[in-house]
Amino acid sequence: MQNHDRRSILCPNCRRLVSVDEAKCPYCGMARPASLSWTRSLGGLFSDPEKTVRVIIIVNAVMFILSLLLNPSRAGLSMNPFGLLSPDHRSLVLLGETGAIPVVQLGRWWTLITANYLHGGILHILFNMMALRQIAPLIYHEYGFPRMAAIYTLGGVLGFYVSVLAGIPFTLGASAAVCSLIGAALYYGKSRGGAYGEAVYRQLGGWVLGIFAFGFLMPGINNWGHGGGLLGGIILGFILGYRERSAETITHLILGWICVVGTAVALVWGTFSGLLLYFFVTGR
Repeated sequence: MQNHDRRSILCPNCRRLVSVDEAKCPYCGMARPASLSWTRSLGGLFSDPEKTVRVIIIVNAVMFILSLLLNPSRAGLSMNPFGLLSPDHRSLVLLGETGAIPVVQLGRWWTLITANYLHGGILHILFNMMALRQIAPLIYHEYGFPRMAAIYTLGGVLGFYVSVLAGIPFTLGASAAVCSLIGAALYYGKSRGGAYGEAVYRQLGGWVLGIFAFGFLMPGINNWGHGGGLLGGIILGFILGYRERSAETITHLILGWICVVGTAVALVWGTFSGLLLYFFVTGR
């Protein structure tokens, strides 16, 4: 019994006990589960949809609070409700706001990641986090965490890159990444079909119409970012596949964790360099 325990691991995907010698998990079909069993020790934060959404919301909240604290005198009330508790624009640029000016003129390519975690006001972050809570559990359940991480990160990057190509000078917010989740859900619903798939497709299709209608009616909304994120989510959903059609592989795990680690590095670098420049300029 002890020898069996020493030669068994929990599959990183389905968390069932399998032999270290298995070429493929007999339960979920993941290839060579032993080779990436180390992800279990890091994956506790992302072990279910609720924890995963909580982590993303906390990171967004921390970055929002930090952006307010960098220049609290400018973060006050506004006649525009969408400008309520708005961080100073300089603070957002320092922490990693993206767009044609930061990326093309300043060469700050990493802002294509960090801008997904910055927001221009309290209503901005609240709306995006509410949308995240609605759509993320579906993507987590149908694609699994690694593929969801890849869709969220790469879809957000693509959305902002489209904004750069469109010449948007400055842009930020989680909506590009959230739209990429919506795109992946649209692909899933249309590809799966059946009553459930069609229901998902119709519901998320309604979301898309609402998002773009709102974007055209309200000034300052980055429809290029929304469209790029949506397209990115559809493409990534097709390439990566979902659980019913494609079992999770080592490639999915590696890509997902690269996105997680890359996001963490970009946020730490953006925050550190931004704070360093802030204190150097202000002399505080």
